[in-house]
Amino acid sequence: HSSRSHAIFTVYLQVIYTDPLGHQHLRKAKLNLVDLAGSERHGKTGISTNSGHAFTESKSINLSLSCLGKVIQALSADKPGHVPYRESKLTRLLQDSLGGNARTMMIACLSPSDTNFEETLSTLKYAHTTKSVNNKPIMNVEQDPKDQMIRELQNEIRNLRNRLDNRGLDTS
Repeated sequence: HSSRSHAIFTVYLQVIYTDPLGHQHLRKAKLNLVDLAGSERHGKTGISTNSGHAFTESKSINLSLSCLGKVIQALSADKPGHVPYRESKLTRLLQDSLGGNARTMMIACLSPSDTNFEETLSTLKYAHTTKSVNNKPIMNVEQDPKDQMIRELQNEIRNLRNRLDNRGLDTS
């Protein structure tokens, strides 16, 4: 079996706590630890292009890294438009971590050798672009369904009153 692959380890956390008023709340979190395979340079790694298993595997690795790069590029743009999450299984699995309600961090492994200068530079550019992704995470807290329903109804009443006020009608 090959060691050239991506690895995703996901941890789901749930904490139930009671506030001072006696209401129970549920906090949820998901932690994705991702180890990406390095891009494969066929000439440098000695993989032949004779359509063998190793060549096919390296093409898949390069394709998923390229798709991830497109997603990161789209998310780091000033005005993000379409984000191509569906182009790769990797980006689809990491969709909520990259552009959702999450904090994202990248640790880049570099080689000090001058023979790997191109790979090191490419990795640094990748990490720099990843640093530009802006997410606005909020805490995932689930409350009692009745409280949530009351909040939604209060918001709806507020919105309806605003619509009536904008029409110049009396709300009483």
